[in-house]
Amino acid sequence: MSLRKRQRSGSSNRLSAPDGTIMEDLSSVPPPASIPGGFNDPSTADVVLRLQLESSDTVTCSGGEPDLHPPPPHLDLHLHSSALRRSRYFSVLLSGRWDTITSPQRITLKIPSSVPVLRRPFDRHVSVLRLLHTLDFRGSIVSASEAIDLLPIALELLFDELIQACLRFLEAVPWTEEEEECILSIIPLLPHDESRHLLARVSADASASEGMLHDLINSAMHSHPNVATVKAFVAKLLREYPTKDSVQMVLDMAFLSCLETVKELMGKYASPDLRVAGDNDEREAIQRLNLHAAVVNAKHLYWLIERMIELRVADNAVEEWSEQTSLAADLQKTLRDDAWKNIAPGLPSLVTRCTFRLASAVASGSTLAPQQVRMKLVKGWLPVLNVCRDIVSPMPSGHKSVFQELEETFLLIISTLPVADAQALLQQCLSFSTRNVDDCPHLIAAFKTWFRRADRSGINLNS
Repeated sequence: MSLRKRQRSGSSNRLSAPDGTIMEDLSSVPPPASIPGGFNDPSTADVVLRLQLESSDTVTCSGGEPDLHPPPPHLDLHLHSSALRRSRYFSVLLSGRWDTITSPQRITLKIPSSVPVLRRPFDRHVSVLRLLHTLDFRGSIVSASEAIDLLPIALELLFDELIQACLRFLEAVPWTEEEEECILSIIPLLPHDESRHLLARVSADASASEGMLHDLINSAMHSHPNVATVKAFVAKLLREYPTKDSVQMVLDMAFLSCLETVKELMGKYASPDLRVAGDNDEREAIQRLNLHAAVVNAKHLYWLIERMIELRVADNAVEEWSEQTSLAADLQKTLRDDAWKNIAPGLPSLVTRCTFRLASAVASGSTLAPQQVRMKLVKGWLPVLNVCRDIVSPMPSGHKSVFQELEETFLLIISTLPVADAQALLQQCLSFSTRNVDDCPHLIAAFKTWFRRADRSGINLNS
């Protein structure tokens, strides 16, 4: 009994590919156009090459019956051995056979079923075989997608000239994201020498991304004339960057660098040696430069703090800010001298905003700071806040200044501390009531909370 079942009458000649894709019956594919005396010219060809699409053992007709031996899709081409020998694969295949075999030589090239099934599945092989005859690489490779289509076939047939032409084209033109994914899948098939230019374009050292982010941050803060727009652009890149650890690392580095610059400049401005030495005009000019530069860098510092809080990576910044006793002392010394008012009138509010943003992150829980860090943050910056409050005009009734917002935030942080630590810090907050007793409900609430907790001292927590 024959293993091949008769096809039902009226059933379609379309076949199902191994992946279930329906394709046309390709048992008689129309031949591609011939070139007289060259590609696919039967009158001069000495090789007949059959392209044959492999399939699984069982291929199902669209009528539903299994057909164990359907005619495999194929395409016959009339080619020239002199052109085929440009491919190392065909050169080996044809080597030494013409003396014993009558021309034309017949060869079958099977296309694996793993190749994606196209409506015209032989097109890429036909294009490569045509190029073996014409060598018209410039006219045939006109887009990245065409080079990507041709390159795997060129690699399969060891057609070195086409491989190089595809690589030269791909190295020189832009790619879509989808094309880049295809190229990444091809790169492992290439020798290292041939793939290095493509690899250099799609991959880098592990530290390259962090280096780029660091340079962008520095450029946004220090180098670009349109600072506000560039800062907004870099902030968007930081938000959308996929690796938060890398973002935190580069922001920490920039924060520390900027903070050191502010500390150095404020230290010079507050230095007693600089205040007494040299000519008055020269000394004043140097002081102006130092304080102006300190304010510019403090603005950059505030921008970095905002980015860190937005991305919830401000942990290290909060801890570092809580350690700045020398900076806090220099600021108090500077603000008690009226000279700063003509040079940097916005200095008090700028410094307070930096402290307020970090303290707010702690009070809200978006940055979880250890108890000692919380205590040092309030203890170190509370004296600066008190000095700022004394030199800044009060806000109109119904409006909160950044100084009052920082007061409220410090009181919230104090409420998270043990009763004994909170007692010492609350006593330093009495100046919050100097404006108007009725204008400090936050201070009254903080003391009420402390007394309520202190009165529980007799409670046996183990009962």
